[in-house]
Amino acid sequence: MVQLVTAGHWSFSAAYYKRQLVLDYLLATYKKPLVVLIHGIVMGGGAGLSMHGSFRVVTENTVFAMPEASIGHFPDVGASYFLSRLPGYYGEYLGLTGARIDGAEMVACGLATHFVLSKDLQSIENDLLAVPSSDTATIYEYIKKYINQARLNHDSYRKRLEIVNVCFSKKTVEEILLSLENEVSRGADKWVAKAISSMKSASPTSLKIFLRSVRVTTNASFISKNGDFFEWQPSRLEQVTEEMVEQAFSKVEDDEWVEFEPKDTRNLMNMQKPRL
Repeated sequence: MVQLVTAGHWSFSAAYYKRQLVLDYLLATYKKPLVVLIHGIVMGGGAGLSMHGSFRVVTENTVFAMPEASIGHFPDVGASYFLSRLPGYYGEYLGLTGARIDGAEMVACGLATHFVLSKDLQSIENDLLAVPSSDTATIYEYIKKYINQARLNHDSYRKRLEIVNVCFSKKTVEEILLSLENEVSRGADKWVAKAISSMKSASPTSLKIFLRSVRVTTNASFISKNGDFFEWQPSRLEQVTEEMVEQAFSKVEDDEWVEFEPKDTRNLMNMQKPRL
C-alpha cells in the first residue's frame, strides 16, 4: 500500500480496503450466529474478522491490540463501533496506545464473551460441527462445558480502568497526554508511562482521527492520499488542525470512489447485551 500510494495509485489501496471492510460489515450483520475462536495474536484486521461474532471465545494465549496509529493508519474494521462500547473510556485507551491485552482482559471488558483453555479448542471445534441448529441457545449448550474462569493478572483491566477513565475522557489528544503525564508525576504504575511513549511515537494525525471516530459514529476516508504510512505529516500534535481531521470524514470527490452505504445496521452485535 505504501508503494502504491507513493506512486500516486491511491485508488488501488482503497479497493483493497473496500473488500476488507465490506467483509467486516457482512460478518457484523450476518443473520446466523457466528462462533469465533480467537487463539494467539489478533490485531487490527484480525479484530475486524472476529469482534463482530455472536460468540467470541478466547484462550490463555490470546493477545489483542489495535496498533494502527503506530504505522500511520487508525483503528478501523468497525473499531469505532466495538471500542466505543467498552466500559468507560477503555476503547479510547486501546485505540490511542495500541496496548496489548490478554484473553482474560478481553472477557473482563466485553471484547470476548467466553474464556476456554487452548487444549480444548479442537474438542470445541469438533462439537460445533455436530450442532444441529443455528439457534444461539443451542450453540451455547455445546460451548459452555468448556468455559473456564478467566484470571486477571496484577496489572489488569480493573486496576487500570479508574486512571483510564480520568485521562482518556479528556476532549483532545493533547489533554489526554497531559493528564497521563500528571499521573506519572504522582507515581502511577509503569503502564501509564508506556501509554505515553506509545502515543508520542504514533502518527499525530492518526491519533486525532481515531479519537474523533470512536466518539462520533460515521465513515472515514483516511486512506485517500495521506502520507502518514511512510512519514508523519504533520509530525507534531499541535500541527494537526481540526480541518485536517475533518477532511478524513468528508466525501471523497473522485470518479473512481464509490461510497459504501450500509443497507441494514439493525443486526450489528450489541457489545453491551447480557452474555449467556
